[in-house]
Amino acid sequence: MLTFPDIALDFFQKLFSFDAEHPLLFTQFYFWAFFAIVFAIFCLFKNKTLLRNSFLFFVSLFFYYKTSGLFTLILIFTVIYNFFAGKWIYSRKKDWSRNAVLAISIIVNLLTLCYFKYAYFFTDVVNNIFGTHFAVFDVFSWIGNEITNSNRFNVDAILLPVGISFFTFQAISYVMDVYRKRIEPVKNILDFGFYISFFPQLVAGPIVRANEFIPQLHKKYFLSRTQFGIAVFWIMNGLVKKIVLSDYIAINFIDRVFENPLLYSGFENLTALFGYSLQVYADFSGYTDIAIGVAMLMGFYLPKNFNSPYKAKNPGEFWKRWHISLSKWLQDYLYIPLGGNRNASFGTYACIFSIAAIGTILSGSLWVAAIVLLLTGIIGIVAIEKPEKRRKITTNLNSMDTMLLGGLWHGASWNFMIWGGLNGIGMIVYKFWKDWTVYTRTLVVFMLTLVLGALCYYVPRPVFNMFFVWIAIIFIGNFIRMIYNLLHGKKTMQWLQDAWAIFQTFTFITFTRLFFRSGSNLDPAEANETAWNTAKNMVNQIGSHWNLKVIPDIAYNYRYVFGLIILGMIIHWLPENFKRRYRIWFAKMPIPLMIFVVALIVFVIYQFITADLQSFIYFQF
Repeated sequence: MLTFPDIALDFFQKLFSFDAEHPLLFTQFYFWAFFAIVFAIFCLFKNKTLLRNSFLFFVSLFFYYKTSGLFTLILIFTVIYNFFAGKWIYSRKKDWSRNAVLAISIIVNLLTLCYFKYAYFFTDVVNNIFGTHFAVFDVFSWIGNEITNSNRFNVDAILLPVGISFFTFQAISYVMDVYRKRIEPVKNILDFGFYISFFPQLVAGPIVRANEFIPQLHKKYFLSRTQFGIAVFWIMNGLVKKIVLSDYIAINFIDRVFENPLLYSGFENLTALFGYSLQVYADFSGYTDIAIGVAMLMGFYLPKNFNSPYKAKNPGEFWKRWHISLSKWLQDYLYIPLGGNRNASFGTYACIFSIAAIGTILSGSLWVAAIVLLLTGIIGIVAIEKPEKRRKITTNLNSMDTMLLGGLWHGASWNFMIWGGLNGIGMIVYKFWKDWTVYTRTLVVFMLTLVLGALCYYVPRPVFNMFFVWIAIIFIGNFIRMIYNLLHGKKTMQWLQDAWAIFQTFTFITFTRLFFRSGSNLDPAEANETAWNTAKNMVNQIGSHWNLKVIPDIAYNYRYVFGLIILGMIIHWLPENFKRRYRIWFAKMPIPLMIFVVALIVFVIYQFITADLQSFIYFQF
């Protein structure tokens, strides 16, 4: 019979041990028990800022340990190094000295990130160039084995620490903001450690900028009755998005189709692709909603990371609405330093040549490098010969570099490069498209439709069929608009134009996600081949002949999944003013009623919980 000390010892062993199979997630009961204890202790000294920040720093380290185990040491290294790097930069008086220290700081941060995230890629690069057969070797695991005098850690595989991209980018933003004199360096390492490791947003963002969050470190705690209600709303909203929408449609439909597209019809592949757009949004924005709500309960405010991205009318606007903290980070610390919309810099062309080399290695084809360099050469000649177009050309080059590097941020595999490149192309094409008249647009799309129609007839391929249908739909829309203009239609019907633009943008973004989803959650060693085969098989199924007779049966069999997808998109497309009103209504309802509504929501959520809780998609980045 177990005694109380035995039970207590077992409890504390489980409490302070790391279980890789069951990391601490927002969707677990244990997290909310953990947060309840943390919040209760937090309330005891919420206005003693140093004690409060120190407590939350150590709580955040514990949270990360329960999520990532010994990778907590990497987080601690990031905290210590960047704390002193900020002071080092601030103390330098001469520009060359400040520049040198900044460069060293960025290199150290990026090398830490690259070791864990791109080790497989760089190993492949060396093997492909020199014909060697090197395999990855985890130095940190080897050191751990030496210290413990055991073989406890596997040295033959390098695992990616959860959230390393997020806290590394956050650290870089700090040293950059100190360098630019937007902020002074944080004086206390415990305060700084709290900024880097704040547990609600630690593992999947949003990326919190130093000049936005550090001023909050020294403010007294304040939470109004309405703010409390809004915080609870965001937490409930995030849980519903994650468990009811994202996890349910993924487990019961989307994951099955992506696992083996050839077992499913073209209609099922297409709906799975569109469903994934909702899944990834509900998953990622659901995490952000919970993080914002939890932080707000403790008196801290995280930046908005999503703004109804599927309401975007063009690809550029989409990236102003999706993962806003990353988009702004890339704009401030990559796009603008490359030259932004002013000019092309050395970095612009260095990025292009680097991307050409990376594309060649990942694809195994010299044609990739040849095409990239040829296009770059043509663009360069046009920029020289046409000075009046130089600014627009360099802006587009910098935009493309930013999107391609943003794709590589998600992982060093061919599918992420394609995904980033397609988004870059979409942004550039729209810049030209918006300057054309409706007559030019209709003519261009008509010619493209004819070309694709000819390819479908003479060189039949599923991919040509798929693009032919899509471009033909675009042509029909533009043709109707052209006829309306010719008949001197007086009503602008802006709502119809907006709806059409939103539909086309959503369709474009969804198809780029084919390459994003295909390579996610894969071992880096197999990501390229598996992702390419999955994408190819899905395109083949979507672009092949459809048996329309089976669609009603498919729709009935997946009626709950399709119903949730439609409901999710309807809610997403609701007017923002309407959403704001029901948020305020929830926040201001009497506490007893709020408790009842929360209990009802939790009951509904519980009905959708699966036996094996799903990790958040962006944990892998």
